[in-house]
Amino acid sequence: MLEHLRAPLKRLIEPIAKALISIGLTADAVTVIGSIGTIVVALLTGITGRLFPGALILTFLVLFDSLDGSIAALTTGGTRFGAFLDSTLDRIADWALLAGLEIYFVMHGDLGHDAAGNMWGTSGVVVTYIGMFAALYGIMTSVVTSYARARAESLGCEAKEGIAARADRLLIILLGMAIADWSGQDLWLSAALILLCALGTITVIQRIMVVRSQLQ
Repeated sequence: MLEHLRAPLKRLIEPIAKALISIGLTADAVTVIGSIGTIVVALLTGITGRLFPGALILTFLVLFDSLDGSIAALTTGGTRFGAFLDSTLDRIADWALLAGLEIYFVMHGDLGHDAAGNMWGTSGVVVTYIGMFAALYGIMTSVVTSYARARAESLGCEAKEGIAARADRLLIILLGMAIADWSGQDLWLSAALILLCALGTITVIQRIMVVRSQLQ
């Protein structure tokens, strides 16, 4: 959904990419720095429960990580190892982001029982358990979406299609985090994760059908 913004964004960040090149940073270095930063901040956000500051910093890191492509285009033109490194570290960063939210629900969500001992007796408990399940399911769809594309390419097919690209998924998660913190209601974060799961499932199915069509 956000793929059409890729070209304008590249033009916008090109001066920043040139500045990083001038201080000696390579595309691979930017990839590693951005990914490590994302992993650390995502996990710390879950531990501390500070969703809004975490969302702001993660937004910056996601934008920083996107500079590697521009730096590569301006220097080496991009290498196969650079593409491999970027894709691999993106998967780890995606895992860390959703794992951080799983940690958040475990450490800061409502996992108690109501006065009658009924675990599902309060809406807060329901929201927390739904959020925990959705975060786990989101990890699965994120991994399978990437695997489907890689496996398709190994068969000589192309499976880039999907209703939700990585940028879309990141936007949904970060907005959910920010709104949940603003409102003080984890319901918004759980709702964002449910949307993420739905779009991720559709994307996986779309890629399966595209590869099936190509192989036939």
